[in-house]
Amino acid sequence: MNYFNELWGLLRRHGSSAKREQECAELWATYSPMLQQAIYDTIRKKLEKKRFVHYDPLRAMQENAQALQSQTLSYADYYARYHTTEPRDGWRMANPTGNKVIYVKQN
Repeated sequence: MNYFNELWGLLRRHGSSAKREQECAELWATYSPMLQQAIYDTIRKKLEKKRFVHYDPLRAMQENAQALQSQTLSYADYYARYHTTEPRDGWRMANPTGNKVIYVKQN
C-alpha cells in the first residue's frame, strides 16, 4: 500500500500547507514501500501522542525518514547490548571513516 494519501491527510489536518503536495508526492515515490509504511506509522503515532511533527510537510517526511533509515551504535554500546561483536538483529559492523568501528542497522 502506498499510504501517501493517508499521510497527506494527516499532515494537512496537522496544519501543513497544500502548496507542497506535488514535492511531497515526488519524494514519497523515492522511498521503499517498507520505509513509506514506517514513515506513515511514525508520523501518525507522533501526532496521536501530541509530539512534535514539523508543519512543513516535506520537512516532516524528510526528518522522519532520516531517523528511520539507519541507526548506529558505537562499538562499546553494541558490545554492551549484545555481549558479542558478531552481527545480530540486522546490525552490521562498519568502518566508514577508516578509524573507528561502529555498528549500523538499516531499516
